[in-house]
Amino acid sequence: MNKEDRIFIAGHGGLVGSALVRCLESRGYTNLVTRTRAQLDLSSQKAVDRFFGDETIDIVFLAAAKVGGIHANLTYPADFIYQNIIIQANVIHAAYKAGIRSLLFLGSSCIYPKLCPQPMAEEALLSGYLEPTNAPYAIAKIAGINMCESYNRQYGTRYRAVMPTNLYGPNDNFDLQNAHVLPAMIRKFHLAKLAMKRDFAAIKKDEEVFGPIPEDIWAALKGAAPAVRLWGTGAARREFLHVDDMADACVHVMSLSDQRYRQACKTAPEVQNPGIHGVSHLNVGCGKEVTIHQLSEIIKDVVNYQGEVVWDTARPDGTPRKLLDIARLTRTGWHYRVELPQGIGRLYNWYLQRG
Repeated sequence: MNKEDRIFIAGHGGLVGSALVRCLESRGYTNLVTRTRAQLDLSSQKAVDRFFGDETIDIVFLAAAKVGGIHANLTYPADFIYQNIIIQANVIHAAYKAGIRSLLFLGSSCIYPKLCPQPMAEEALLSGYLEPTNAPYAIAKIAGINMCESYNRQYGTRYRAVMPTNLYGPNDNFDLQNAHVLPAMIRKFHLAKLAMKRDFAAIKKDEEVFGPIPEDIWAALKGAAPAVRLWGTGAARREFLHVDDMADACVHVMSLSDQRYRQACKTAPEVQNPGIHGVSHLNVGCGKEVTIHQLSEIIKDVVNYQGEVVWDTARPDGTPRKLLDIARLTRTGWHYRVELPQGIGRLYNWYLQRG
Protein backbone atom coordinates (compact mmCIF):
# COMPACT_ATOMS: atom_id res chain seq x y z
CA MET A 1 0.00 0.00 0.00
CA ASN A 2 1.22 3.48 -0.94
CA LYS A 3 0.02 6.78 0.52
CA GLU A 4 -0.98 8.00 -2.95
CA ASP A 5 -3.18 4.96 -3.69
CA ARG A 6 -6.85 5.65 -4.34
CA ILE A 7 -8.61 3.36 -1.88
CA PHE A 8 -12.30 2.52 -2.21
CA ILE A 9 -13.96 1.53 1.08
CA ALA A 10 -17.23 -0.22 0.28
CA GLY A 11 -19.51 0.19 3.29
CA HIS A 12 -17.64 3.15 4.79
CA GLY A 13 -20.63 4.19 6.90
CA GLY A 14 -20.87 0.92 8.78
CA LEU A 15 -19.10 -0.44 11.83
CA VAL A 16 -15.99 -1.77 10.08
CA GLY A 17 -15.98 0.65 7.16
CA SER A 18 -15.98 3.74 9.37
CA ALA A 19 -13.17 2.24 11.46
CA LEU A 20 -11.17 1.65 8.28
CA VAL A 21 -11.62 5.31 7.32
CA ARG A 22 -10.38 6.42 10.75
CA CYS A 23 -7.43 4.02 10.63
CA LEU A 24 -6.33 4.91 7.12
CA GLU A 25 -6.65 8.66 7.65
CA SER A 26 -4.63 8.44 10.88
CA ARG A 27 -1.83 6.78 8.88
CA GLY A 28 -1.77 9.44 6.19
CA TYR A 29 -3.92 7.73 3.55
CA THR A 30 -6.04 10.67 2.44
CA ASN A 31 -6.94 9.56 -1.09
CA LEU A 32 -9.99 7.64 0.06
CA VAL A 33 -13.04 7.02 -2.13
CA THR A 34 -16.41 6.52 -0.46
CA ARG A 35 -20.02 6.39 -1.58
CA THR A 36 -23.21 6.35 0.46
CA ARG A 37 -25.90 3.79 -0.28
CA ALA A 38 -27.93 6.53 -1.98
CA GLN A 39 -24.97 7.40 -4.21
CA LEU A 40 -24.05 3.81 -5.11
CA ASP A 41 -26.32 0.77 -4.82
CA LEU A 42 -23.86 -2.11 -4.48
CA SER A 43 -26.65 -4.60 -5.19
CA SER A 44 -26.98 -3.16 -8.71
CA GLN A 45 -24.49 -4.72 -11.12
CA LYS A 46 -24.98 -1.87 -13.59
CA ALA A 47 -24.33 0.80 -10.94
CA VAL A 48 -21.22 -0.96 -9.62
CA ASP A 49 -19.81 -1.50 -13.13
CA ARG A 50 -20.40 2.17 -13.92
CA PHE A 51 -18.68 3.27 -10.71
CA PHE A 52 -15.54 1.22 -11.36
CA GLY A 53 -15.54 2.32 -14.98
CA ASP A 54 -15.69 6.01 -14.04
CA GLU A 55 -13.27 5.96 -11.08
CA THR A 56 -9.56 5.17 -10.91
CA ILE A 57 -9.20 2.80 -7.95
CA ASP A 58 -6.04 1.04 -6.76
CA ILE A 59 -7.25 -0.88 -3.69
CA VAL A 60 -10.67 -2.05 -2.50
CA PHE A 61 -11.72 -2.81 1.07
CA LEU A 62 -14.99 -4.75 0.80
CA ALA A 63 -16.65 -4.06 4.17
CA ALA A 64 -20.21 -3.65 2.88
CA ALA A 65 -22.59 -6.37 4.10
CA LYS A 66 -25.97 -7.05 5.61
CA VAL A 67 -25.29 -8.08 9.20
CA GLY A 68 -27.30 -8.79 12.35
CA GLY A 69 -27.73 -10.96 15.42
CA ILE A 70 -29.61 -14.21 15.94
CA HIS A 71 -33.06 -12.59 15.72
CA ALA A 72 -32.27 -10.86 12.43
CA ASN A 73 -30.73 -14.01 10.92
CA LEU A 74 -33.76 -16.08 11.89
CA THR A 75 -36.22 -13.48 10.59
CA TYR A 76 -34.55 -12.50 7.29
CA PRO A 77 -32.58 -15.53 6.01
CA ALA A 78 -33.35 -14.80 2.35
CA ASP A 79 -32.20 -11.19 2.72
CA PHE A 80 -28.96 -12.30 4.36
CA ILE A 81 -27.96 -14.77 1.67
CA TYR A 82 -29.16 -12.74 -1.33
CA GLN A 83 -27.92 -9.29 -0.36
CA ASN A 84 -24.50 -10.47 0.76
CA ILE A 85 -23.89 -12.67 -2.26
CA ILE A 86 -25.01 -10.03 -4.75
CA ILE A 87 -22.99 -7.21 -3.15
CA GLN A 88 -19.73 -9.15 -2.97
CA ALA A 89 -20.17 -10.68 -6.43
CA ASN A 90 -20.78 -7.26 -7.99
CA VAL A 91 -17.82 -5.59 -6.28
CA ILE A 92 -15.29 -8.40 -6.75
CA HIS A 93 -16.13 -8.97 -10.42
CA ALA A 94 -16.26 -5.27 -11.26
CA ALA A 95 -12.90 -4.74 -9.52
CA TYR A 96 -11.39 -7.52 -11.63
CA LYS A 97 -12.83 -6.08 -14.86
CA ALA A 98 -11.42 -2.66 -13.93
CA GLY A 99 -7.94 -4.13 -13.54
CA ILE A 100 -7.78 -3.70 -9.77
CA ARG A 101 -5.43 -6.34 -8.44
CA SER A 102 -5.62 -5.59 -4.69
CA LEU A 103 -8.82 -6.21 -2.69
CA LEU A 104 -9.60 -7.24 0.87
CA PHE A 105 -12.79 -9.19 1.56
CA LEU A 106 -14.20 -9.22 5.10
CA GLY A 107 -16.07 -12.29 6.22
CA SER A 108 -17.25 -13.57 9.58
CA SER A 109 -16.31 -16.29 12.04
CA CYS A 110 -19.75 -17.87 11.52
CA ILE A 111 -18.28 -19.53 8.39
CA TYR A 112 -16.97 -22.32 10.60
CA PRO A 113 -18.96 -25.45 11.55
CA LYS A 114 -21.24 -25.31 14.58
CA LEU A 115 -19.28 -27.97 16.44
CA CYS A 116 -15.88 -26.89 15.20
CA PRO A 117 -12.79 -27.84 17.27
CA GLN A 118 -11.68 -24.89 19.36
CA PRO A 119 -9.95 -22.60 18.73
CA MET A 120 -11.17 -22.54 15.14
CA ALA A 121 -8.31 -22.73 12.65
CA GLU A 122 -8.58 -21.59 9.06
CA GLU A 123 -8.29 -25.22 7.89
CA ALA A 124 -11.65 -26.03 9.54
CA LEU A 125 -13.60 -24.25 6.80
CA LEU A 126 -16.19 -26.60 5.22
CA SER A 127 -15.28 -29.43 7.58
CA GLY A 128 -18.77 -29.79 9.13
CA TYR A 129 -22.34 -28.53 9.37
CA LEU A 130 -22.99 -24.83 9.95
CA GLU A 131 -24.97 -23.32 12.82
CA PRO A 132 -28.56 -23.30 11.44
CA THR A 133 -29.47 -19.88 12.86
CA ASN A 134 -27.00 -18.07 10.59
CA ALA A 135 -26.27 -20.59 7.83
CA PRO A 136 -27.51 -18.32 4.96
CA TYR A 137 -25.16 -15.52 6.05
CA ALA A 138 -22.29 -17.98 6.54
CA ILE A 139 -22.80 -19.54 3.09
CA ALA A 140 -22.70 -16.10 1.51
CA LYS A 141 -19.41 -15.30 3.25
CA ILE A 142 -17.93 -18.67 2.29
CA ALA A 143 -18.83 -17.89 -1.32
CA GLY A 144 -16.99 -14.58 -1.01
CA ILE A 145 -13.85 -16.28 0.27
CA ASN A 146 -13.92 -18.82 -2.53
CA MET A 147 -14.62 -16.14 -5.10
CA CYS A 148 -11.46 -14.26 -4.08
CA GLU A 149 -9.43 -17.49 -4.17
CA SER A 150 -10.86 -18.43 -7.57
CA TYR A 151 -10.10 -15.05 -9.14
CA ASN A 152 -6.56 -15.25 -7.81
CA ARG A 153 -6.11 -18.68 -9.38
CA GLN A 154 -7.69 -17.84 -12.73
CA TYR A 155 -6.79 -14.18 -13.20
CA GLY A 156 -3.69 -13.63 -11.06
CA THR A 157 -5.34 -11.04 -8.82
CA ARG A 158 -4.17 -10.38 -5.25
CA TYR A 159 -7.50 -10.63 -3.49
CA ARG A 160 -7.16 -11.39 0.21
CA ALA A 161 -9.73 -12.33 2.84
CA VAL A 162 -9.91 -11.92 6.61
CA MET A 163 -12.38 -13.53 8.97
CA PRO A 164 -13.06 -11.37 12.04
CA THR A 165 -14.49 -12.57 15.30
CA ASN A 166 -17.45 -10.71 16.87
CA LEU A 167 -16.81 -6.99 16.45
CA TYR A 168 -18.06 -3.99 18.39
CA GLY A 169 -17.34 -0.26 18.54
CA PRO A 170 -18.42 3.18 17.28
CA ASN A 171 -21.22 3.17 14.67
CA ASP A 172 -22.45 -0.19 15.91
CA ASN A 173 -26.08 -1.15 15.35
CA PHE A 174 -28.23 -0.72 18.49
CA ASP A 175 -31.54 -1.73 16.92
CA LEU A 176 -33.02 -4.18 19.43
CA GLN A 177 -34.55 -6.34 16.68
CA ASN A 178 -31.40 -6.72 14.58
CA ALA A 179 -28.34 -5.85 16.68
CA HIS A 180 -25.57 -8.22 17.69
CA VAL A 181 -25.42 -9.34 21.29
CA LEU A 182 -22.96 -6.78 22.71
CA PRO A 183 -24.57 -3.52 21.52
CA ALA A 184 -28.03 -4.94 22.22
CA MET A 185 -26.99 -5.66 25.80
CA ILE A 186 -25.57 -2.17 26.26
CA ARG A 187 -28.85 -0.62 25.16
CA LYS A 188 -31.00 -2.98 27.22
CA PHE A 189 -29.02 -2.28 30.39
CA HIS A 190 -29.05 1.45 29.74
CA LEU A 191 -32.80 1.54 29.13
CA ALA A 192 -33.47 -0.51 32.27
CA LYS A 193 -31.27 1.87 34.25
CA LEU A 194 -33.34 4.81 33.00
CA ALA A 195 -36.56 2.91 33.78
CA MET A 196 -35.47 2.36 37.36
CA LYS A 197 -35.24 6.15 37.63
CA ARG A 198 -38.64 6.42 35.88
CA ASP A 199 -36.95 8.67 33.32
CA PHE A 200 -39.28 7.87 30.43
CA ALA A 201 -38.47 11.13 28.66
CA ALA A 202 -34.87 9.94 28.28
CA ILE A 203 -36.11 6.55 27.10
CA LYS A 204 -38.24 8.20 24.39
CA LYS A 205 -35.24 10.27 23.29
CA ASP A 206 -33.15 7.09 23.10
CA GLU A 207 -35.85 5.54 20.93
CA GLU A 208 -35.71 8.50 18.54
CA VAL A 209 -31.94 8.16 18.15
CA PHE A 210 -31.38 4.38 18.15
CA GLY A 211 -34.63 2.99 16.85
CA PRO A 212 -37.93 1.59 18.15
CA ILE A 213 -38.18 -0.34 21.39
CA PRO A 214 -40.16 -3.61 20.97
CA GLU A 215 -43.44 -3.85 22.86
CA ASP A 216 -42.27 -6.61 25.20
CA ILE A 217 -39.25 -4.56 26.27
CA TRP A 218 -41.42 -1.46 26.71
CA ALA A 219 -43.75 -3.47 28.94
CA ALA A 220 -40.83 -4.63 31.06
CA LEU A 221 -39.48 -1.07 31.34
CA LYS A 222 -42.83 0.27 32.52
CA GLY A 223 -43.27 -2.43 35.15
CA ALA A 224 -42.91 -1.84 38.85
CA ALA A 225 -39.56 -3.64 38.89
CA PRO A 226 -37.80 -3.14 35.52
CA ALA A 227 -35.50 -5.98 34.56
CA VAL A 228 -33.12 -6.81 31.72
CA ARG A 229 -34.23 -9.89 29.79
CA LEU A 230 -31.56 -11.69 27.78
CA TRP A 231 -31.76 -14.57 25.31
CA GLY A 232 -30.54 -18.08 26.08
CA THR A 233 -28.78 -19.56 29.06
CA GLY A 234 -25.72 -17.31 29.03
CA ALA A 235 -23.48 -20.37 28.70
CA ALA A 236 -22.42 -19.82 25.07
CA ARG A 237 -18.86 -18.56 24.74
CA ARG A 238 -17.81 -15.73 22.42
CA GLU A 239 -14.72 -13.78 21.46
CA PHE A 240 -15.00 -10.00 20.97
CA LEU A 241 -12.66 -7.61 19.18
CA HIS A 242 -12.85 -3.82 19.13
CA VAL A 243 -13.43 -2.59 15.60
CA ASP A 244 -10.42 -0.25 15.73
CA ASP A 245 -8.25 -3.33 16.23
CA MET A 246 -10.02 -4.97 13.29
CA ALA A 247 -9.30 -1.98 11.04
CA ASP A 248 -5.66 -2.04 12.12
CA ALA A 249 -5.49 -5.74 11.25
CA CYS A 250 -7.02 -5.11 7.81
CA VAL A 251 -4.44 -2.47 6.94
CA HIS A 252 -1.71 -4.74 8.30
CA VAL A 253 -2.81 -7.66 6.10
CA MET A 254 -3.02 -5.46 3.01
CA SER A 255 0.45 -4.07 3.76
CA LEU A 256 2.06 -7.53 3.80
CA SER A 257 4.22 -8.41 0.82
CA ASP A 258 2.93 -11.17 -1.44
CA GLN A 259 5.63 -13.47 -0.09
CA ARG A 260 4.73 -12.84 3.56
CA TYR A 261 1.01 -13.23 2.88
CA ARG A 262 1.55 -16.52 1.04
CA GLN A 263 3.74 -17.72 3.88
CA ALA A 264 1.03 -16.84 6.40
CA CYS A 265 -1.51 -18.88 4.40
CA LYS A 266 0.79 -21.83 3.77
CA THR A 267 -0.45 -25.16 5.09
CA ALA A 268 1.55 -28.23 6.03
CA PRO A 269 1.17 -31.14 3.57
CA GLU A 270 -0.37 -33.41 6.20
CA VAL A 271 -3.28 -31.06 6.93
CA GLN A 272 -6.49 -32.59 5.54
CA ASN A 273 -8.59 -29.61 4.46
CA PRO A 274 -6.46 -26.86 2.89
CA GLY A 275 -7.16 -25.02 -0.34
CA ILE A 276 -5.08 -25.63 -3.43
CA HIS A 277 -2.36 -23.23 -2.29
CA GLY A 278 -3.02 -23.33 1.45
CA VAL A 279 -5.76 -21.62 3.44
CA SER A 280 -7.80 -18.96 1.66
CA HIS A 281 -8.16 -16.44 4.48
CA LEU A 282 -6.74 -15.28 7.81
CA ASN A 283 -8.59 -15.19 11.13
CA VAL A 284 -8.66 -11.92 13.08
CA GLY A 285 -9.42 -11.92 16.80
CA CYS A 286 -7.96 -11.44 20.25
CA GLY A 287 -7.59 -15.09 21.22
CA LYS A 288 -9.72 -14.66 24.37
CA GLU A 289 -13.32 -15.65 25.07
CA VAL A 290 -16.03 -14.98 27.63
CA THR A 291 -19.41 -16.55 28.28
CA ILE A 292 -22.43 -14.46 27.37
CA HIS A 293 -23.20 -14.37 31.10
CA GLN A 294 -19.73 -12.95 31.82
CA LEU A 295 -20.26 -10.40 29.05
CA SER A 296 -23.52 -9.33 30.67
CA GLU A 297 -21.72 -8.82 33.99
CA ILE A 298 -19.07 -6.62 32.36
CA ILE A 299 -21.72 -4.51 30.62
CA LYS A 300 -23.82 -4.33 33.78
CA ASP A 301 -20.81 -2.91 35.65
CA VAL A 302 -19.91 -0.45 32.88
CA VAL A 303 -23.48 0.86 32.64
CA ASN A 304 -23.82 0.78 36.45
CA TYR A 305 -27.14 -1.03 36.29
CA GLN A 306 -28.36 -2.16 39.71
CA GLY A 307 -31.45 -4.16 38.75
CA GLU A 308 -32.37 -7.75 37.95
CA VAL A 309 -31.22 -9.80 34.95
CA VAL A 310 -33.56 -12.53 33.64
CA TRP A 311 -32.42 -15.20 31.17
CA ASP A 312 -35.01 -16.47 28.67
CA THR A 313 -33.83 -20.06 28.32
CA ALA A 314 -36.51 -20.82 25.74
CA ARG A 315 -34.51 -18.70 23.30
CA PRO A 316 -31.52 -20.13 21.37
CA ASP A 317 -27.91 -19.75 22.47
CA GLY A 318 -26.55 -20.15 18.95
CA THR A 319 -23.19 -21.84 18.42
CA PRO A 320 -21.92 -23.15 21.78
CA ARG A 321 -18.43 -21.74 21.39
CA LYS A 322 -16.63 -19.50 18.88
CA LEU A 323 -12.96 -18.82 19.49
CA LEU A 324 -10.64 -18.16 16.58
CA ASP A 325 -7.16 -19.54 16.18
CA ILE A 326 -5.19 -16.38 15.34
CA ALA A 327 -1.71 -17.95 15.24
CA ARG A 328 -1.25 -17.30 11.52
CA LEU A 329 -1.95 -13.59 11.85
CA THR A 330 0.09 -13.09 15.01
CA ARG A 331 3.10 -14.71 13.32
CA THR A 332 3.04 -11.82 10.85
CA GLY A 333 3.55 -9.40 13.76
CA TRP A 334 -0.01 -8.19 14.47
CA HIS A 335 -1.56 -8.08 17.96
CA TYR A 336 -4.76 -6.58 19.32
CA ARG A 337 -4.63 -3.64 21.75
CA VAL A 338 -8.08 -2.96 23.24
CA GLU A 339 -9.16 -5.15 26.16
CA LEU A 340 -12.87 -5.96 26.41
CA PRO A 341 -13.87 -3.93 29.53
CA GLN A 342 -11.97 -0.92 28.18
CA GLY A 343 -13.57 -1.26 24.75
CA ILE A 344 -17.08 -1.61 26.18
CA GLY A 345 -16.50 1.50 28.28
CA ARG A 346 -15.44 3.42 25.19
CA LEU A 347 -18.50 2.22 23.26
CA TYR A 348 -20.89 3.09 26.10
CA ASN A 349 -19.44 6.63 26.23
CA TRP A 350 -19.94 6.90 22.44
CA TYR A 351 -23.53 5.69 22.89
CA LEU A 352 -24.23 8.25 25.65
CA GLN A 353 -22.86 11.10 23.55
CA ARG A 354 -25.37 10.33 20.81
CA GLY A 355 -28.34 9.48 22.97
